[in-house]
This record gives sequence, structure tokens and C-alpha cells, in this order.
Amino acid sequence: MSPTPEMRTLQQRWRGELAKVRDRVAPLRPLQVEGVLSRMVGMTLEAVGCEAAVGSRCLIDTRQGQTVEAEVVGFSGERLFLMPTGDMRGLMPGARVRPAHAVSEVHVGEELLGRVLDGTGRPLDGLGPVHCRETQPLMGQPLNPLKRWAIREPLDVGIRTLNGLLSIGRGQRIGLFAGSGVGKSVLLGMMTRYTNADVIVVGLIGERGREVQEFVANTLGPDGLKRAVVVATPADTPPLMRLHGAWVAHAIAEYFRDRGLKVLLLLDSLTRFAQAQREIALAIGEPPATKGYPPSVFARLPQLVERAGNSDRGPGSITAFYTVLAEGDDQQDPIADAARAILDGHIVLSRTLAESGIYPAIDVEQSISRAMHLIADRELMDLAVRFRQVYALYQHNRDLISVGAYRRGSDPRIDQAIDMWPRLLDFLRQDMYEAVDIRTAREQLHALLAGAPR
Repeated sequence: MSPTPEMRTLQQRWRGELAKVRDRVAPLRPLQVEGVLSRMVGMTLEAVGCEAAVGSRCLIDTRQGQTVEAEVVGFSGERLFLMPTGDMRGLMPGARVRPAHAVSEVHVGEELLGRVLDGTGRPLDGLGPVHCRETQPLMGQPLNPLKRWAIREPLDVGIRTLNGLLSIGRGQRIGLFAGSGVGKSVLLGMMTRYTNADVIVVGLIGERGREVQEFVANTLGPDGLKRAVVVATPADTPPLMRLHGAWVAHAIAEYFRDRGLKVLLLLDSLTRFAQAQREIALAIGEPPATKGYPPSVFARLPQLVERAGNSDRGPGSITAFYTVLAEGDDQQDPIADAARAILDGHIVLSRTLAESGIYPAIDVEQSISRAMHLIADRELMDLAVRFRQVYALYQHNRDLISVGAYRRGSDPRIDQAIDMWPRLLDFLRQDMYEAVDIRTAREQLHALLAGAPR
């Protein structure tokens, strides 16, 4: 019996629907479950015979019967480039490589407060496992820039120079540019103790292990740790873990921000994050571009920084401070230059001020807050400008004054700057155990500049 026209139409429709199903299912074919380790160069592993997407995890068997976890960071033809997340001892040629069905998420919750974690979200403090029911994407979800809440509310950081001359707003992203030994860690410690925030998230990326212990025990202390979460990936961890440490810190901060809380995020340092990405990129063959930094480094920086800021779903905010290490006090370092372009302001610590015993050694001439005009009234803006003018006038004539070449009475403005100079330094100087709120900083600035030339 030959099929009727209606049956033929129905068969054709079925064949069409079946072809659509095949097209959708074809990309979801099972991945090859096993491959072998073919090569290891430095920290980079090459595997053949298995399929895995960039960013996914693989398990590699060791000679001792254990497994090493690695992440896919690139590929070339049928070769996968893997970067281990831990110790590589025990690996050998031909080791079995198995793609793991792991999801790039981090467990989050209020149970994290008071804990110290590593780059995978596991505890380092020896206080037992952290039982969190919720998860947050490790890489975060991009926010619509037109729906972010604007920066309108000032943030009290407890530091006179910042509250009076470089006002910081909630949701602002600030760079802290400093060389070694100029008081960067002490300044961060003052912020953790005195900033008006609900939750503090600290990312210690690529620092010395001794500094991690000192920051947790001395800088934060028991009281500060109660409202803080610390993510630490010291310098001896693989570069991939240093990247993950920064991502985990941002994911935790995003979790608390999305619940309407005011979060202070301190990442020390953005330079170590960039160096970790440079190590990975160079290891898989990416060519260097600017002073040894491949292009992917400068693509990673804004991807990380843009995760901070105000929320687009409520009053929650992440006010972020990123430290940038100026090697040799060179403010034109590629990472420092890139950070200035993507951040909402920068605070520069001066070695000259630090050597003079003035802490925090904030150089008000080189520092700027790009959101100050949005959160400060006209009076405070005028006071800050007048302070800068008097400070800069003295600095520009400092050599003449020091050698006695300037004759008093030649310029009334310079005469007044000389008279005010000791009080200007007293305003910049602040004890590390002293907190100065916004109102007090404003009053002291007003009293200092009373009678100063306009």
C-alpha cells in the first residue's frame, strides 16, 4: 500500500524535526574521557587524546596513585595546555589525563566571615570545613553599565588625608600606587579597622607567606576578622592559583553586595595578578607586547576591576582598593599605567614623605579621586584646592628655601606657604591607631586654611 499524500507530508515533517534534533545534539556528543600527558615545560603541561574546554578541569594520575588537578588554559590542534593548581611531583610521561566535570563556582555564605581561604575556596585557618549552601560564579556576571547605581554617597575610611582631600565614594575603585617599604600595608590595615563597611573582603595575591600571617593576626586582629573574609594565595603557589585567588575574592564580594551590603574589597596586589597572567600566557606561547607583558594581561585587568562597584539590583556596593607595585618607584610601569586608565582614581605613596617620617605617606600632588566632585560639596572642594595650591607652592620653591636663596618678603604667597608648611605636614601625618572621620577632617582642614590666600 503506497502512502497517501497526507502521510508523505507527515513523514517529511518528522524528518525535518529529527534533523533539527540531530543538529542540536551533535555538539553535545560525549567528550573523549581519557588522554595522556605528553609533555611538561616549566609549569605548563601538554595532553593529547582528550577533549576539554578552556577553563575546565582535568585530573592527572601520578606515579604514587594520587591525582593532580589542572585547568585547561589553551590548546593547539589536538594538544591541550594545562596549568596545575597544586604540586606537580609524581607526574611522568604518559600519565592518564581525565576531564573532570567540575563547575567554576565558589561556595559563598555568611559562614565565610572570620575565615581565611585559599584560591580554591578551601580554608587555611585550621578551623574545619566551611559549610556554605549557596554558590557564586567564579568569573562573575557582567553588569549593565547603564543600570549601575551612581556614586553619590561618601565613604568614611577613617584617614584624614583621604576624607579631607581625596574623598572616596561608595562603589568607587581606587588604585594604591606604592613602592616597597612606604607604608602600604599599614595604610590597608587602617582602612580595615576604620572604614564604615558591613563586610571586608581581603585578597592577598602573590604576597610572602609571612605577610599573610602578620596581616591576619596583627593588621586585622580578632575584632576585624569577625566581619572579614581573607583569600590568600602566597607567592609560592602556582600562577593559576594566584589568578583564582583574585577571582574568588571578587566572587565573595559580589555575593555580599547582591544582598544589599556595603563591601570593602582590598586586593593586594593587582600587579601580582598581572604577573601571574603573564606567566601563564608566556608559558603557552603568547608573544610579549609591552615590557614582557602579553596582550592578554591588559585584557584581564578590566575584566577583574569592572566586577567591583555599585550593584544594578539594589543598594549594595563594592568599594575596592587595588594596590599597584611601582617597581623602583616608576609610576610609568605598564601595569601602573594601565591601572590608572581603568580605575576611578589613584593614591600615590611617596618615598620622600616616608623617609621624612610622615605616615601615611600620601602624595597629594600626584593623587586624585575622580569621584570627589560627585560626593563633596562646593566648600570642601574649595578647601581641598586651596590646600593643594599652598602645598604645591612650597614644593615648587623648596630648593630655593632650603639653600637660603629665597628672601622673605619677595612673594607674600610664598611667605605664607612657609609659615603654613609645618601645619600642612601635621595635617597629612596620622597615627596608625587614630581614626579621623569625615566631619573631623573637614573641621581641621577649615581651621588650617583659615586666612590662607585664595
